[in-house]
Amino acid sequence: MTEHPSGKLKIFLGFAAGVGKTYQMLEEAQELKQRGVDVVVGYFEPHGRKDTIAMTDGLEAIPRRKVEYRGAAFEEMDTEAILARHPAVCIVDEFPHTNVPGSKWNKRWEDVLAMLAAGIDVYTTMNIQHLESLNDQVAQVSGVRVRETIPDWVMEQASEVVMVDLTPRALLNRLERGVVYSPEKAKLAINNFFRESTLAALREMALRQTAHEVGARHGDSDSERNGPEGNAPYRSDEKLMVVVSQDPASVALIRRAKRVADFIGADCMAVAVMKPGEKSAEMRGRIEKHLNFARNLHVDARILESPETAEALVQFARANNITQIYMIWPRRAAWLPLFIRNDLQKVVRMARDMQVTIVDDRRYMQEQERQKEAAPTRPPE
Repeated sequence: MTEHPSGKLKIFLGFAAGVGKTYQMLEEAQELKQRGVDVVVGYFEPHGRKDTIAMTDGLEAIPRRKVEYRGAAFEEMDTEAILARHPAVCIVDEFPHTNVPGSKWNKRWEDVLAMLAAGIDVYTTMNIQHLESLNDQVAQVSGVRVRETIPDWVMEQASEVVMVDLTPRALLNRLERGVVYSPEKAKLAINNFFRESTLAALREMALRQTAHEVGARHGDSDSERNGPEGNAPYRSDEKLMVVVSQDPASVALIRRAKRVADFIGADCMAVAVMKPGEKSAEMRGRIEKHLNFARNLHVDARILESPETAEALVQFARANNITQIYMIWPRRAAWLPLFIRNDLQKVVRMARDMQVTIVDDRRYMQEQERQKEAAPTRPPE
């Protein structure tokens, strides 16, 4: 079997639906075709947008495959047909999409990785709120928890990330004119996710992420981003360790530490400590779930067995040259034993040669605020 060099991935990044990601991607596809490049459309989601649909004229489209699931018919991208066709470039809309159960790959980004491995270049689209490490921040600014996410390491596979920008006010004007959604859906969107303050915050995230992606690939300067030869990605001497427990807030802590590690060019580890004799299947299940989440983000995950949690963590950190430790302050989880807080204090006292960051569970703080707001008050006279 002939081996192909890996294909190149180009991501058109936006901060919300309607900024023009798909349109610009198809515009570039048309330019490629004009230059004689073999380009096909693997998947395109029109959303009823006439101008965008018009940009597909003359482009070869690979027919979608039909999938039956729970008595209903669905259409998915036919990755096997694309691999058999083997174009030079494939256009794939909606990168974060989750495939119908029973598909060969669970996520569309996994389909794309298969194409890249086969030597096919892929152009694709996504919004910033689908980046895994930003999931908690997006939920805080929008009030919406995005379920379809892409691990940061997948975005790092892209050879190019292009932000398709539009001011929030201009996007809202497009919504009001019915360019993005139908009038009924547009009105609902404006009253929820598409508030101007939310769009402004998401746009800022997208701008920062794009700047980071460009800097990571091309270097802000030879001394800051590149290695001593001027062509190797810069790696710092920092090494981060996330302390994982059964507390659900561990997931947000892993995201936060991994994002910091990626931005400073550091390695990241996730570590949990189990005491000998702790055989609670429920507790172990929670911890394993959090460690598997870390592994999916390409974070090295370990379980330590020790009767002394703090001592085990600090010894492991020193043995692995850890410079920063991230821990959660588990205020929200009343079922956690008090000694865990004592362990936090011990780690801070013992790891004076490291930076220890203890993070509040923001969900706990927000719940406390909601309870205060809901408390009965004296009616106005």
